[in-house]
Amino acid sequence: MNRISGSLATPPDTSAGVRTCDLVVVGSGAGGLATAVTAAFLGLDVVVVEKDAHLGGTSAWSGGWMWIPRNPLAVEAGIVEDIEAPRTYLKAELGNAYDEALVTALLEQGPRMVDFFRSNTSLAFVDGNGVPDFHDTSPGAANGGRSLCAAPFDGRVLGARIADLRTPLDLISPFGMGIAAGRDMSQFLEATRSLGAFTHAAKRMLRHFADVARHGRGMHLVNGNALVARLLKSADDLGVTILTSCPVREILMEDGRTVGIRAGADGGVSEIRARRGVVLAAGGFPHDLARMAALFPHAPTGREHWSAAPQTNSGDGIRLGEAAGGCLRTDLSDAGAWAPVSLVPQADGTTASYPHLVERAKPGLIMVRRDGRRFANEADSYHDVMRALLAATPPGAPVEAWMICDHPFQRHYGLGRTRPRPFPLRPWLANGYLKRGSSFAELARACGIDAAGLEQTLADYNRAAARGEDPAFGRGSSLYNRVQGDAAQAPNPCVAPIACGPFYAVKVVAGSLGTFAGLATDAHARVLDASGAPIAGLYAVGNDMSSMMGGRYPAGGITLGPAMTFGFVAAHHASGTPLPSDTTDCGQQLPPGESHAL
Repeated sequence: MNRISGSLATPPDTSAGVRTCDLVVVGSGAGGLATAVTAAFLGLDVVVVEKDAHLGGTSAWSGGWMWIPRNPLAVEAGIVEDIEAPRTYLKAELGNAYDEALVTALLEQGPRMVDFFRSNTSLAFVDGNGVPDFHDTSPGAANGGRSLCAAPFDGRVLGARIADLRTPLDLISPFGMGIAAGRDMSQFLEATRSLGAFTHAAKRMLRHFADVARHGRGMHLVNGNALVARLLKSADDLGVTILTSCPVREILMEDGRTVGIRAGADGGVSEIRARRGVVLAAGGFPHDLARMAALFPHAPTGREHWSAAPQTNSGDGIRLGEAAGGCLRTDLSDAGAWAPVSLVPQADGTTASYPHLVERAKPGLIMVRRDGRRFANEADSYHDVMRALLAATPPGAPVEAWMICDHPFQRHYGLGRTRPRPFPLRPWLANGYLKRGSSFAELARACGIDAAGLEQTLADYNRAAARGEDPAFGRGSSLYNRVQGDAAQAPNPCVAPIACGPFYAVKVVAGSLGTFAGLATDAHARVLDASGAPIAGLYAVGNDMSSMMGGRYPAGGITLGPAMTFGFVAAHHASGTPLPSDTTDCGQQLPPGESHAL
């Protein structure tokens, strides 16, 4: 790995308790680290400050997928499309939220971002060429070729840094072991049915337990954990300074320009001066009760909503940006990235939020409200299903539903936090998380669901499901549905009868994976004030930046893809380096203080 020649960095000045650097990045998720790595490669002295003791934020818990149309891995596989195809899709999906400048930045710089990280850092990717957009009836939708994910990574390569990395979300990671989407996950689901799958799962688990015994955690990193680990390795290689347990107290402004921060725990607050500016990448506001109460109509106190993001994502970056003159966008169609979650009792008496991302599309599951009636195609995207539940819930009523399945479904696919065979069900029945009934009526009574409504719904569903059909809501009607289902189930990978008792249910409530509402920015990721003018030296990326999708959710990876891309863009702007184009590359610099137009 080589930096460009002619480094702009100067040694840090720590006199009088003040450190001086070129760029400060607030937050250590994928967007923040992508900014830091790019800026360091471009020659800047970069400091990353993270208020948590561990690094990675929500990104380290995520699936790690990035939506980057026209990315190099797709092109290398022969999937070549004109830039107007994804532009057409975004125009159709975003409607009046479509922003030409932001969309152009993503579509032009996203592939170049991928090229940059592949060529110059430890970040490697695997393709998602079989992953379709969410809404295949929209103009410009693609059946694949617009997604990619970080390649698995050996955590031992990080050395001592591995201790700083946030571990995978334990709710969805058995024994703390990350399982990658696709073949890895399917092998685990088939482990009790196939010798080959059993062998795969056994080898993975044996390696995991050996790593835990030797290193205290798993070392085969996948998904978002691999993405953050690879970015951390790159940051360390490029000399980025990373400070943990270091909350930011204030952004320093002089003559209308951002010049640094005050940061640190009580009793240890100090200044970090930044010649090129500050980048806010603190993960949005998924645990800011006041902000949720103001922006989530279904959560009048903020406590009616449950996020699967880390508790430390509490809106710090957005508040800092507002205090510096930034403008919070509140005109999005949805302020959050909605997802159905279930509330899992923990041994310490707390409750954790389990995001239901995998099992909803599998054949033999439906979701009903208290009246026993379905309200959506359960195999649609998590955001769409949650939107449907919000729309079906009368004003003032609790936002809740139940996922219903039979015994063979639960033993094969699991249901929420209850894992498939051979994991036991007894603890989850005992703590009330999982409900069971020998009949539909008994299950309804256990859940407080209208029994007659549930029985009628299941009779109607099962009658059509025997033919592989779902005339009520069209499970399996889209390519996205079918990819998420089970290809072994014919004729419809998303539909099977719910008929073999006992029957099970898990209650789901209003939840999210993160937030969309954030600081208004331009196409350089510069934070804008109330008049729409950029604040000199202040940038926002990731979920501190208002989603360029305007609160829509057209495809998986529309959080991390833009986060990585606009981190890449912000680093070039802050360094005064032209963005790569067909005729320029990342090594061409402008004089300090000048910028290159998109």
